[in-house]
Amino acid sequence: MGMPAVERRWTADDVRALTREDTPWPRYELLDGELLVTPAPRVAHQVAAVELCRLLADFLQSEPLGLALMSPSDIELRPGTIMQPDVFVVPANTKVAGEMMEWSDVRSLLLAIEVVSPSSARNDRVLKRDFYLDNGVLEYWIVDLDARVFECWRPGQQTPALHRDRVEWAPGAGAELSISVPDFFNRIDKQLRLIR
Repeated sequence: MGMPAVERRWTADDVRALTREDTPWPRYELLDGELLVTPAPRVAHQVAAVELCRLLADFLQSEPLGLALMSPSDIELRPGTIMQPDVFVVPANTKVAGEMMEWSDVRSLLLAIEVVSPSSARNDRVLKRDFYLDNGVLEYWIVDLDARVFECWRPGQQTPALHRDRVEWAPGAGAELSISVPDFFNRIDKQLRLIR
């Protein structure tokens, strides 16, 4: 008779011990004691993430509501968790303990975005969605490169708003970022053609 499998419950310290600053992949995340390991993404994924971060950073230059960043990161929205959204916006009013912002200062996000990959679809669409929306993230986007759609979630929604034409993000009074979805995907395609 075999021994029963022992399921390991990971801690934030365990996960941080796996992480190396000189190697951004694989990406390690911790959610409810479960270690989520994501391999290096496809090039198209990274091109899309960079483009999203650029659009958000440009918008936030004129509307200083927060800071657009990309992972790797070490976001602990709830004690004992470590999340690394592909692209995210830290609110401008984030309290910083020292002279420079550290990951430990980030306790909330205005927006979290995952560019879905075949290896991450379940985590992005279920586990991470529920986590972000249950932990104060005001909006969560899933960008599907294959379906060419933005899935936008807000707390309390049972289904996402699906955007194939235009997606808008309105984080502050009167401020709105509007993205043409076909133009976004066309820019990704154009950039990928440059390296073929």
